[in-house]
Amino acid sequence: MEADGPQVLCDLCLVQVCSSLEALCSRRADGSLCLSWAPVFPQEMADQLLRKMATKGILNDTTVGIFQNCKELRLRRATIRCCPVSAEAFRLALCPHRLQELDASLVSGGLTGANIVSGLATNPECRSGLRRLCLTGLCVDWESLVEDGVGFSSLQGLRTLNMANTDLTDAALEDICTLPHLESLDISCSAVSKLTALLRCKNTLRSFIGHKLQQLDMSPIRCLSVLSQLHTLRHLDFSEDHFSVDDSDGKDGEETVRQLLEGTAQVLPSLVSLDISGRKRTSEASVRAFAEARGGLVFLGLLATGASSCDILTSQRNLKVTGDANENQVCEALRRYRDRECFIREALIHLYNLTTDIDKPRPDMLELVLNGMQSHPTSLHVHLVATACVFNLTTQDLAVAMPVRLLTSTVTQLLIAMDSFPSQQQVQKNCLLALCSDYILQDVPFDKYFAATLVINWLQIHEDPTLQRMAVAVISILVAKLSTEETAKLGKDVFIMKQLLALVQQKAMAGAVDSTLKFALSALWNLTDEMPTAARNFIECQGLELYEEVLETYYTEPSIQQKVLGLLNNIAEVEGLQGDLMEEGLLEHILSLLQDSEVEVGVRYFAGGTLAQLASRPEAWTLGDEFRSTAMKQLHESIMTWNQLEREMVSYRSFRPFRPLLQTWQPSGVQLWAVWAIHLVCGQNTSHYRSMMEKEGVTELLWALAAHPDTHSDIKELSDSILRMVDQQQNCLPSAKNHTEPQSS
Repeated sequence: MEADGPQVLCDLCLVQVCSSLEALCSRRADGSLCLSWAPVFPQEMADQLLRKMATKGILNDTTVGIFQNCKELRLRRATIRCCPVSAEAFRLALCPHRLQELDASLVSGGLTGANIVSGLATNPECRSGLRRLCLTGLCVDWESLVEDGVGFSSLQGLRTLNMANTDLTDAALEDICTLPHLESLDISCSAVSKLTALLRCKNTLRSFIGHKLQQLDMSPIRCLSVLSQLHTLRHLDFSEDHFSVDDSDGKDGEETVRQLLEGTAQVLPSLVSLDISGRKRTSEASVRAFAEARGGLVFLGLLATGASSCDILTSQRNLKVTGDANENQVCEALRRYRDRECFIREALIHLYNLTTDIDKPRPDMLELVLNGMQSHPTSLHVHLVATACVFNLTTQDLAVAMPVRLLTSTVTQLLIAMDSFPSQQQVQKNCLLALCSDYILQDVPFDKYFAATLVINWLQIHEDPTLQRMAVAVISILVAKLSTEETAKLGKDVFIMKQLLALVQQKAMAGAVDSTLKFALSALWNLTDEMPTAARNFIECQGLELYEEVLETYYTEPSIQQKVLGLLNNIAEVEGLQGDLMEEGLLEHILSLLQDSEVEVGVRYFAGGTLAQLASRPEAWTLGDEFRSTAMKQLHESIMTWNQLEREMVSYRSFRPFRPLLQTWQPSGVQLWAVWAIHLVCGQNTSHYRSMMEKEGVTELLWALAAHPDTHSDIKELSDSILRMVDQQQNCLPSAKNHTEPQSS
């Protein structure tokens, strides 16, 4: 793990509470949850639990009930951001607490700003003690507040208020500005048309954010006059969405900014932070004049202004700038503008250009890109550029140096993007390019089943050969990484089987020998491994007929023959499907491969496995005893000529298909193939397969086989070798009871 410590443990505990909430609670008559028992939480821990429930997406009218009339959970800094909470649930569960901060941004469930303000106003301690309130994206419903005789001014302790992206009106702003301690106000993207109300709080207001006030109806002179009287103002954001305003619009705002920049230092003398990003008519000369007149300046927002290259901006060491002149400015923009789609989109475009030829790992940049994607999950514009940036930042060896947890979050976000924008070819392409990394697919934990289904669905509507090759490569690796349950679930989907078989047929008809064909064959091989349903789907989709053709067509391609025979081996293991393989022409072809000394051992191994499985059940063999006897004799003779393979040719999910082959009454060819196969994989990974052998009773079968008087000496010798190998591995372990075997893949 990249970060071990108290916070990590605390987070794990909170996650456990969230996942066990139903078990820890009883239900009230209204259906809401109530903790059956709980210790008194440290106050900060109660806030963290509420936040964790919100981020996990489990906070709603039912679960928020645990904070209702609960002395053990005392909230101070509450967040219900983006959660479906109704006005009644909010009133019952949160309003009785002595809240100091509340973030109710983007809450669904019908909760309005009026509900929140009136609910909080019923608690005298909230009226005086609430310091920070965030209602971003909500309907204010000012008229309801007026009717109830309640207003924002009821919350006399408020110091910070965020009303961005609301239907805030001039009348509501008038009420807000009467708050006696108001220090920070955000009315971005609201319906406000006049700023004169700000004069009511000119002696307390230190931060004013008025981004994208497109309904503002004030002359530049009047607007600047109001702003210049805010004597205590230290941060002013008067930025604009440059994508939504063309050259003919916003002239008053541009003129206000120009006059502010070129005015004397007596205008807003306390100002240390100014954001005018998106104001396209800003000149470098006016920026220089402003910066020179204010030596204490710490921040300038100049993204999408064309003025961020001004030389004075780099000469002031303590000055942070958002812009496009260099890496620092672009990264600062991504940090500061996380919630503003227009600026995230603009900054990502510049970041993409900066990372096109990057040769050093930059986890800090990847984190910023990820944050932008997470903040704007439905924005196509953001994801078009962000997914391209992810590819630049994780391509080749760059991903290896990234924190695994960051890569997991990034890949998860890529999958969400693929799922959210199924018809956007460029987004799909970017995500696929980023996913097509051996390190990411093999070593980074993420939902591989979800990824496999997404990529397979992608194959249905895209035929670009290059991308098709990558998609099949990704599927092939992912299928091999799935759990038994996930593989079974995937194998039941006939559509997936048809898609992969169609690819094989397409390549086979063209006589192609490429990685797309090989990856498709590998995916089908893994998909049918100990999966009877998938094997049955394969046959019902005419896969067997296709594979017979492939086997004959690619008789000089051992890598393809091996994958085909590997799948036939899987089918031969399924008792109810063995009859489908009982075709004399097919088995004679397989037998000829087994006998040909010029054929690679890998091909002969799987040819032998298919014959061994079929011959192990005399009642299923329908091609005559003579053919069976000849095949088993040839199998025994062929195996004795095989050299031990150095590379790992095959891995097994379990040894269950081998158990019938190891019975003492089986033909020697059947027994020898099974013992040779076990010897092969144990020699390559003894520690892994030792526990599998013991758990599945294979060790006992080998002992019985070695001790039986009728067992062939060749089989006894190999069995003894396996048992010695396993015994040596056991003796190497310091303590059997303290040793944990790796889990089988």
